[in-house]
Amino acid sequence: MSDEADRPQIYLLTPPSFDLDVFPGLLARVLDAVDVACLRLTLATRDEDAWGRAADAVRAVAHERDVAVVIDSHLRLVERHGLDGVHLSNGMHDVRQARKDLGADAIVGAFCGTTRHEGLGAGEAGADYVSFGPIGESALGSGARVGLDLFAWWSEMVEVPVVAEGALDEALIRTLAPMTDFFAIGEEIWKTEDPVAALRAFELAMS
Repeated sequence: MSDEADRPQIYLLTPPSFDLDVFPGLLARVLDAVDVACLRLTLATRDEDAWGRAADAVRAVAHERDVAVVIDSHLRLVERHGLDGVHLSNGMHDVRQARKDLGADAIVGAFCGTTRHEGLGAGEAGADYVSFGPIGESALGSGARVGLDLFAWWSEMVEVPVVAEGALDEALIRTLAPMTDFFAIGEEIWKTEDPVAALRAFELAMS
């Protein structure tokens, strides 16, 4: 994309686990270095207290920098911890209820895997965005990957913003940049020695 205004935005995911004494400082450095549109809190735990402590920590860092925060799946924690919305992981199925519970101003997003039908249903139910993935190769889940043609079709036919996520690399980002509104990037940078440099490289690839 040659037009800076049309370039995809970064939708940053937290790591699945992190040290509350360390990660907020690292997150602050990343957000200060690269423009991020939204942050998703996603943790690999069922501990409600852990989710709450993490939500408070990342919200403080993100909101200080005018970055919205959504939480993965846990609808009831949104208002309790002053977050901006929820990211649902089961396609269109809970979108309408989430919109009813959180109100018109909250962000409601839906992960729709590789399925156009789920994406369309989520958009019709009131989702602010839909995400598809994984984009790159992954041994997790079924191993199915979303076809890049889905993004080409979506960008032509549907107004609901679309997010590309899962096993991204710079080559895939360059290919998809003209067809997507957001790239969801998380472990791709957190597993590196220098997350700031890694995210800057992805940002450059979006151009």
